[in-house]
Amino acid sequence: MVKQGIYQHYKGNYYAVLGECRHSETVEEMIVYMALYETEEFGKNTIWVRPKKMFEETITFDGKEVPRFKFIK
Repeated sequence: MVKQGIYQHYKGNYYAVLGECRHSETVEEMIVYMALYETEEFGKNTIWVRPKKMFEETITFDGKEVPRFKFIK
């Protein structure tokens, strides 16, 4: 289970994890999270969903292995 709280994406933006859910067709585990910023394209505090496997993965960024989302608090 992914801990609810504030996470930082490897590119710098912050998100609040709201919970977990399952895709209704594939039953894949998903993470529901909210952007803690505003954009012209999507507005303020947009809700997103991403596969849990992708949310928890480690990626290579600037030559270093880093978590895609890092738990802050």
